[in-house]
Amino acid sequence: MTGNCIVITSIFKPTEAVLQFSKMDEYQLIVVADEKTPEGWHCDNVDFMSLEQQRHSDFELAKFLPYNHYCRKMLGYLRAIKNDAKHIVDTDDDNIPKTNWSFGEFESIYESIPENRGFINIYQLFTERKIWPRGLPLRLINKQFELGGDLSLQNCRVGIWQGLADEDPDVDAIYRLTNDTPCYFEEREPVVLGKGTISPFNTQNTIIRKELFPLMYLPTFVTFRFTDILRGLVAQPIMWLYGYQLGFNNATVIQKRNPHDYMKDFISEIPMYQHCERVIEVVSNSIKASDDIGANLYNAYRSLLTEDIVCAREMLTLEAWLKDLEH
Repeated sequence: MTGNCIVITSIFKPTEAVLQFSKMDEYQLIVVADEKTPEGWHCDNVDFMSLEQQRHSDFELAKFLPYNHYCRKMLGYLRAIKNDAKHIVDTDDDNIPKTNWSFGEFESIYESIPENRGFINIYQLFTERKIWPRGLPLRLINKQFELGGDLSLQNCRVGIWQGLADEDPDVDAIYRLTNDTPCYFEEREPVVLGKGTISPFNTQNTIIRKELFPLMYLPTFVTFRFTDILRGLVAQPIMWLYGYQLGFNNATVIQKRNPHDYMKDFISEIPMYQHCERVIEVVSNSIKASDDIGANLYNAYRSLLTEDIVCAREMLTLEAWLKDLEH
C-alpha cells in the first residue's frame, strides 16, 4: 500500500476526475459508494468500497452514518488509515487534476500571513476579482484585506494544504446567485497562515498529514453545505495547539461542478452564515494543549452541542469515529 491515499465518494459512473486520479501510481484511490452509486461500479486501480463492504466492515462508524450523505466518505478515510496511509487527499469526483496537481512540502520556508489576523479572504492573494471562499463571514465579503503587504518568509509546519480550484471554485450560494462567472486564479507561491489567522477550507482539493487524521471527522447532522466548512473551522484552533498551520497553494484542479440548485444551497448554508465566527470562539475556549487531538476534538463538539450549533446525535457519530481510530 502506498503511503498516499485519495478518497472520493461518488454516485456517478467513473468520472473524468476519477479516471485521472486512478492512474496516479504514487496514490491509492479509494472510492466510497452510496445508495445512488450505479450497480456494478468499477474502475481499474481503484479500491472501491461498496455498500455491502461498508455494512460488513469492522468500522463502528458504519452503524451510525446515514445513507445518501456526503459523510459516508469517512469510511474511506478509515480504510486509508487502516492501510497505514501517511497522507490523505480529500477531493471530489468533479475536480479534474491539472498537469501541475501537487501539494507543497509540509515543513519548509513559505510566505506567511502574520498571526492573529482573524478571518481573511485568502482568494485575494490569488486574484483581483471580487470572490470569496464558502464559509467566510458575510460581513467580510466586501473587505479588502491588503494581505500582500504583510507577507514574510517563515519556517512553516503545515498540517493541511488546501489547493484551489479553477473554473467553478468553492464559493457560497450568495456568490453564485449574484455573479456565478467562472474564475481562474493567478499562479503564485504557496501561502501559509499564522496561528490565529483563519480561512475556511473544504474537502475538494486538500491533503492532510497523518498526525492530524482525527480532524478529518465530517460532522454528520449539520446541513450538507456546512459540514466540511464546520470541520475546517473546528480543526484550525486544534491544529494551532500542536504547532501546525494551514497552507494554500495554486489551483491544481478544474472543477466541472455537478448540478446544484443554488437556492437549496443557500438554505443549506444558513447555519454556516450564522455560526462560522462563533465556532472559532467556542472551540478555542474548549481545548487545551495537555490533551491529545482526539480528546480536544470531542471537547470541541461537546461545547458546540452546548451552544446548539450541533445536535446530540453528532456526539454518537463522533464517538464511533474516535473509537475506530483507536483500533
